[in-house]
Amino acid sequence: MILYYKGQNKNYARINRNQHVMTKAEGKIWNLVLRKDKTWYRFLRQKLLWNYILDFYCYKLKLWIEIDDKSHEQKWEYDEKRTKYLNNIGIQIIRYTNNSIHYELDAVILDLENKIKKIASKI
Repeated sequence: MILYYKGQNKNYARINRNQHVMTKAEGKIWNLVLRKDKTWYRFLRQKLLWNYILDFYCYKLKLWIEIDDKSHEQKWEYDEKRTKYLNNIGIQIIRYTNNSIHYELDAVILDLENKIKKIASKI
C-alpha cells in the first residue's frame, strides 16, 4: 500500500526531525524503546502521512505511536479526525500522555513493548 502525504507539511516535518524537536516524554520513549530498531522494527520520527505528522511510525507494523501533551486537550476534534482517517487505512495507534511517561515510565515501556509484540505476532 502506498501512503501519500500533502507537500505543504513536508518541510515542517523535516524541520521537526532535524532540529530534534521532541518533548521530554517523546525523547524518553524514542531513546529507551524505539530508537535504532530496539524493538526489532524500524520506527520513524515525525512521519508525514497524508495531511498529518505522526510522532512515531513503523511502516512494517502499520503502527503509529502518539505522545499527547497538554495541547491535545484543545484539539481533540482534530485528533479524533486524524485517528479515524488513519485507522480507516489500516494504521493502528498507541497513545500515551506526557504525564504517564514522566510518572509511570516503567509501566509505559512494558505496555508499549507488549503491544508491539502483540501487533507483530499478527503480521
